[in-house]
Amino acid sequence: MKITAPKISEALTPSHFTDIFYEEDPELEMAFVTDSEFTNEILERPRIYHAIIKNSQFNHTDFGKIQLTDVRFENCDLSNANLRESSIHRVEFHNCKLLGTDFSESSIGNVTFNDSIVNMAMFGNSKLEKVLFKEAVLQQTDFYDCKFKGVGFDLCDLSGTSFEQTALKGVDISTSRFDTLTVSIEDLNGCKVSTHQAVQLASLMGLVVKE
Repeated sequence: MKITAPKISEALTPSHFTDIFYEEDPELEMAFVTDSEFTNEILERPRIYHAIIKNSQFNHTDFGKIQLTDVRFENCDLSNANLRESSIHRVEFHNCKLLGTDFSESSIGNVTFNDSIVNMAMFGNSKLEKVLFKEAVLQQTDFYDCKFKGVGFDLCDLSGTSFEQTALKGVDISTSRFDTLTVSIEDLNGCKVSTHQAVQLASLMGLVVKE
């Protein structure tokens, strides 16, 4: 699966995240942000374009309906942040903490979650197209009633993840691991799994596998 990387210029302006307040509307563009702390804040429909954000904290901040385009987050903490009803396109999350982050009802495309902790995050009722979770931990993450197109889980921990009412046709989880999953038999149709995972899933669904 080919994912379009963020289109970010090398000529970025060093900025602090609070610079987003200097515009008439909350907007940050062509910025290089590092070592910012922006926790427990509320922003109404913020927009961030063509930016790199590193080593920054956004815990418990309300970014509802945020627009993120061509952005790279590195070593950032967005745990328990609200990103509901967001538009997230050509974005990378590298080595980030996203514990309990709310991505519900969002449009997410050409996005990579690499080497990140995404435990208990919520993606319910979201559309994910060309999204790769690579070496990510997604324990008890919720993908309720999502629309998947070109979604991959490469070397991830999916223990306790819920795919309730989400069709996994074409989704490859064969290199990932899990102890339990919440998923229906019909939604597994066309999902790519390893032989070991097939036995696990059969057992989880009450089948008795005999050799």
